[in-house]
Amino acid sequence: MITKQLWLTAKLDIVESLRARWFQVYTLVFGGIVALLFLFGLTESRVLGFIGLSRLLVTYIQLTMAILPIFVLITTVRSVAGDREAGVYEYLLSLPVSLAAWFWGKILGRYIVIFLPVFGAMVLAVLIALLRGIEVPWGMFGYYTALLAVMAACFLGIGMLISALARSTDMAQGAAFVVWLTLLLFLDLILLGVMIQGKVSPEVAVTMALANPLQVFRTAALALFDPQLIVLGPSAYVILDLFGVIGYKVFALAYPTVVGVAAAVLGYQIFKRGDLP
Repeated sequence: MITKQLWLTAKLDIVESLRARWFQVYTLVFGGIVALLFLFGLTESRVLGFIGLSRLLVTYIQLTMAILPIFVLITTVRSVAGDREAGVYEYLLSLPVSLAAWFWGKILGRYIVIFLPVFGAMVLAVLIALLRGIEVPWGMFGYYTALLAVMAACFLGIGMLISALARSTDMAQGAAFVVWLTLLLFLDLILLGVMIQGKVSPEVAVTMALANPLQVFRTAALALFDPQLIVLGPSAYVILDLFGVIGYKVFALAYPTVVGVAAAVLGYQIFKRGDLP
C-alpha cells in the first residue's frame, strides 16, 4: 500500500515539475549549454572530450559543479516549506496517504526530474559521437554519469533537510543559496587561509576539504582526465596515499550518497515530528 502511495506522490511531483517554468529553464541551461560544451569537447579531443585537460573541459567541470547543485537546492527546498505555506498538508491529512509516502515520494519524483536533463545531455553526446564515428570511452562515460547521479542525490537530500527546517520558502531559498555558496567557495577560501598560516598539516587540510561533497566531485572529475591528479600539486600525494586511484573513485561515489541519504533521513524525522499545518 505504501509503495503505491509513494509512486503516486512521485508521479504527481513529476507532472507538476514538468509543467513548471523552472524545469524548462533547467533543461535549456543544463541540458542545452552543457551538451554544447560536451560536443565542442568531442570535436577537440576526438574521444568524447575525456582526454586531456583542455580549457573547455575544465569549464564543463566548473559549470557542472555550479549549475547542478544550485538548481537542485533551489527547486527542492520549496517542497516542504512551499507546501506548508500553501496549506497542502491540511488537504494531505484528509487523504489516505502516509507522511512517509508523501516525503519519500517527493524525493523520488524530484530526483527523476532533476537527473533527467543531465542524463539526456550525456546520452545526446554519445549518440552524436557514434554518428560521427568518434570513439566513446564507455567506462569513463559511465563513471562520470554516476558522479552526476550521486551529486544530484546528495544535494537533493540536503535540499529536503533545509526545506524541512525552514518555516517559509523565502527562508528556505536563502539558506539553500548560503549552503551552495559555502560549499562552492567559502570552505576552500577558509582552508587556504588556514594552510597559508601553517595552522594545520597538508594531510589534515586535505581531509577537511574532502568533507565537502563538491570538492570530492571536482577531484573525481579531474581524475578522469588526470589519474595522478598532477594539477592538484602536493595534495594529490595525500589523496592517492590515503585512498589509491581505485579507492578514491569508490569514495567519490559512496560519500556524496551517504551525505544525501543521511540528510534526507534527518529531514524526514524533522518533517514527521514538526507542526505540519
